[in-house]
Amino acid sequence: MESSKSWEVWGLEATLTVTEAGLASAAEGVVRDEIASVDQACSRFRPDSELTSLQPGLAAGARVSPLLALLVASALDAAKWTGGDVDPTLGMDLAALGYDRDLAQVRLHPDGAAVAVTRTQPRTPGWQRVSIDRQILTVPEDLRLDLGATAKAVAADRAAARVAAELGCGVLVSLGGDIATAGPSPEGGWQVLVQDLSQDPSQQLTLKAGNAMATSSTQKRRWQHAGHTVHHILDPRFGLPAEPVWRTVTVAATSALLANAFSTAGIVRGFAAPEWFDRIGVVARLVDAQGRIVTTGGWPKDQPSFQPASMAATGAGSNG
Repeated sequence: MESSKSWEVWGLEATLTVTEAGLASAAEGVVRDEIASVDQACSRFRPDSELTSLQPGLAAGARVSPLLALLVASALDAAKWTGGDVDPTLGMDLAALGYDRDLAQVRLHPDGAAVAVTRTQPRTPGWQRVSIDRQILTVPEDLRLDLGATAKAVAADRAAARVAAELGCGVLVSLGGDIATAGPSPEGGWQVLVQDLSQDPSQQLTLKAGNAMATSSTQKRRWQHAGHTVHHILDPRFGLPAEPVWRTVTVAATSALLANAFSTAGIVRGFAAPEWFDRIGVVARLVDAQGRIVTTGGWPKDQPSFQPASMAATGAGSNG
């Protein structure tokens, strides 16, 4: 019989479901341990995190732990897959917008409509100037890493894989909208409700074992800055919140990292996202500001079980 547990992490909801009720507590311990390890490695809000501690020496190159090296490499992979739409070097830009502490401490405004804040001068893309080679991380002095989005996805992937490997059960881990599964699924597959806010259009799906899903939203993680309601997904070209063309973008893939990369990129790319997704085979559901739904890559129209195909442009599953 399945068993579920929920708690808050990083100001977001964490949910764990396992196929063996008697293993729920042990599985929760594994997931919490994985989350704590990722937070210790790369939080930009903790003065004692590895990334923060090493910041003064990163311009000259510093040796980092295997976990931080993996998290940086995963973020750079996401940047490559998306043509830079997902850029892990936006730490200073987020801080300048007021996102300079843990999300739970930022004054959020979930009910206000997000607005586009404009900037006339494009910023120079930073991700191509970051390198990780044999655990030596080099970040130019004028950049600060923010690994939050991809690190959350990697944490979900790693936590699910560890639970399945160590406890031998099926597991679904959801961290703030990033869903990873591992091991055998329950009879009939994992039941997933795709919906952001209660007034948004919903869809019930069956996710097959070993697959993942991620939803990026411009509706929830908002706060006030300089008289504007802004959201947390930045357009790397300007270091400012992406135009809120889409309320949500949900992507199904073979890993939470891959799904997260493209759901985030869908928000950033705006009106051009559906055609791009169809061209490279991204399985996605996009909801616009009026609640209208656009689907790509074979996303089911109703409620059938489905298994995402590999994305031709990404080599799906690498770093999963």
